[in-house]
Amino acid sequence: MSDTGGVREVKSAARTVELLELLAARGDRPARLRELADELGVPRSSMYALLQTLIDRGWVRTDATGSLYGIGIRALLTGTNYLDSDPRVRTARPYLDEASDALGETIHFARLDGGDVVYLATRESHEYLRPFSRVGRRLPAYAGALGKALLAERDEARLPLPDGPWERLTPNTHADRASLAADLARVRERGYAIDREEGVAGITGFGFALRYDSPAVDAISCSVPTARLTGEHERRIVTVMREIRGRIEAATPGAAASAPQWR
Repeated sequence: MSDTGGVREVKSAARTVELLELLAARGDRPARLRELADELGVPRSSMYALLQTLIDRGWVRTDATGSLYGIGIRALLTGTNYLDSDPRVRTARPYLDEASDALGETIHFARLDGGDVVYLATRESHEYLRPFSRVGRRLPAYAGALGKALLAERDEARLPLPDGPWERLTPNTHADRASLAADLARVRERGYAIDREEGVAGITGFGFALRYDSPAVDAISCSVPTARLTGEHERRIVTVMREIRGRIEAATPGAAASAPQWR
């Protein structure tokens, strides 16, 4: 049991959060009671009682047989409230629209969460539509332009990444710190990150850290199918995204004395 700021962790609350995160990570793969109990190392009777409580409150759903479990609609409602109440997401949205209109490509806004980036807003290209929305999904920070742009803002000795080797999402994904470090040096030199099919095969991304925080925790990116990326289009993407980054940074309100300082 861990201590945080001198306050002892509440075991039941921690178990509830761990269960919800486990169900969310499974996506469209529902879980059985035995799987959840074994994964979290708790008695099945305790897990069953917790599941029933969360089902009653809408955080977990179950099938007609009561044997399969998945994340519930309350998680969506809470996540939507997070997006709607975040002032930086609200500030960025019109600029994401401008970038999308100017470039005709997919534009993302994401935030660093531990060793991952979480997508908070997306404007999809009309020419390349994904079969799912990225909003709310996460990607390892070492595996894409958004994450690399944010990692480059940090001391390499203290990057929030696990020891390697790391999982490769494509043949081009960085799998160790040495490979990533060389790339981050180039990111710092040019001022933005490039992801050449490292996170998704066939997609090249350009990531730009938003420096209204130090170190930056938010970033924007432009993604384009590699097959139609020309040198001229790449230069235009960089020009437009640099301008959009500057405008978002200039428009982002400073921390008001009365505003909560989230951590």
